[in-house]
Amino acid sequence: MAIDLKKLSRFLVKAKIGAYAGEGKEIKPERAGFKELEFKAGEWYYRDSYSGFFYAPGQEIVRIKGRPVWAMAYSGGMREKYHGDYDFAKQTFGFLKEALKRVKASAPFRGPKLLKIGDFKYENKIFGDIKDFRGEERIIYKGKEVFKQYYQGGLIVGK
Repeated sequence: MAIDLKKLSRFLVKAKIGAYAGEGKEIKPERAGFKELEFKAGEWYYRDSYSGFFYAPGQEIVRIKGRPVWAMAYSGGMREKYHGDYDFAKQTFGFLKEALKRVKASAPFRGPKLLKIGDFKYENKIFGDIKDFRGEERIIYKGKEVFKQYYQGGLIVGK
């Protein structure tokens, strides 16, 4: 099945804003100990599955008519110095969600290349395209890195 990459990109933008970044509703997880969010639009289906809080690796999957066609894995979170500081982590994740709401169809993976709001700064380095990519995102607070995450993914090509 040929995938319309423009439709996939537009769907990913809607799904990401409608799920984690937009306070999407959690669903019953397929795997115990994970939090999962989903977004549906016609024959398109998106699921974000992660575990943890301060450090929370996870995976996003897009399916068309039940068939997996695209995936992204991510791993990272608050720098170790901030593990245990729940209030600061919530504040940082709130800023992260603001960055993720600015995802673009030209790079539908995470947030923009750069975003500054108050004392927070979000930086995102992207390599590749929707078919095959990797990246690194960081959040800096008052000049100090407080969050770092790596991600990678692309199309799923079967037999």
